[in-house]
Amino acid sequence: MMNIVLLIVLFLVFGLLNFYVFIRGVQALPAGFKIPYAILFWAVVFSFLGGRWLENSYPSLAADVLTWIGSFWIAALVYLLLAVLLLDILRLANRFLPFFPDIITGNYARAKIITAGVILGAVGLTLLGGYINARNPRIVHLDIAVDKKAGSLQNLNIVMVSDIHLGTIIGRSRIESLVNDINALNPDIVLIPGDLVDGSVKAVLRNDSGEELKNIRSRYGVFASMGNHEYIGGSEEICEYLERNNIMMLRDQSVKIDKAFFLVGREDLSSRRAGRPRKALSNLMRNVDPKFPVILLDHQPSDLQEAADAGIDLQLSGHTHYGQIWPINYIVEAIYELAWGYKRAGGTQYYVSNGVGTWGPPVRVGNRPEIVQIQLTFK
Repeated sequence: MMNIVLLIVLFLVFGLLNFYVFIRGVQALPAGFKIPYAILFWAVVFSFLGGRWLENSYPSLAADVLTWIGSFWIAALVYLLLAVLLLDILRLANRFLPFFPDIITGNYARAKIITAGVILGAVGLTLLGGYINARNPRIVHLDIAVDKKAGSLQNLNIVMVSDIHLGTIIGRSRIESLVNDINALNPDIVLIPGDLVDGSVKAVLRNDSGEELKNIRSRYGVFASMGNHEYIGGSEEICEYLERNNIMMLRDQSVKIDKAFFLVGREDLSSRRAGRPRKALSNLMRNVDPKFPVILLDHQPSDLQEAADAGIDLQLSGHTHYGQIWPINYIVEAIYELAWGYKRAGGTQYYVSNGVGTWGPPVRVGNRPEIVQIQLTFK
């Protein structure tokens, strides 16, 4: 019931924000353009919902086109809102303390069209830059030491990639490029803390885009935990598909690697919606020997203290995207204790990645996607 209420609220907010931008656009246009503008505007607004529906029901080129259009619109809406809000603040201030030059007040209709054109151009350039940025992940290098022995193993070259969001937007060619980047780092182990798949497994199966994952080369293999998006499109089917492509899914499980260290993967917090509430971390640690190094994959960095209390040495998380689109990063920072980056608290170390893929808009503004290489040494 709560999920339905939340969904209704989100739809209402989305609709009202779009309506605000729509009305300001209508006010800027001459009479003859208003009807075509209204038709085009609302067609674009609902394209994302239509594309996602088709993605699950009838995967096709039409679903892809609608999803791409709608995804870009979500990013455009953010910056159009900021621009319109700023204009309204300036207009309000001008009423009390006039400062607009005569060139604006003398021909207000022309000034509105020019302003609209400038805003659209600026938003378009922002989206283009964000799109290019989103397709070019950087490599983040970390050196982390754990004060434990790992058998005869002295160091471990970890490659971590979170929030790939494999699906309509992140397709086969992007995965092929990602696999090449991972292999170039010569990893001992590859770790994926959730949201490997965007949601609809049908969008992935249509082009079998996950098949490229089989080409990842690492000494100990590729391990992943569940993310919230794995629970959107059918968690069991998604897990079966990923495991067919050489991804070892750890679902509230622990595994000992090479008699040297333990790897623990948690169910995501969203698992309770699928009738599979995750186990307490303390329960998962009952099968773990704390004398060995312990690495935890937990998609959402929601309770960092829990890992410290359980004796985890290194927690790897994602989920936040660090907002993905400025200025949403400020909201993310207010929600999470660690929204992005490295932190140490006592004997536990954490890294929250902003992800290598994107959700919704194929755009990143204010941060770059990342592949994280961790040189982990044992003492």
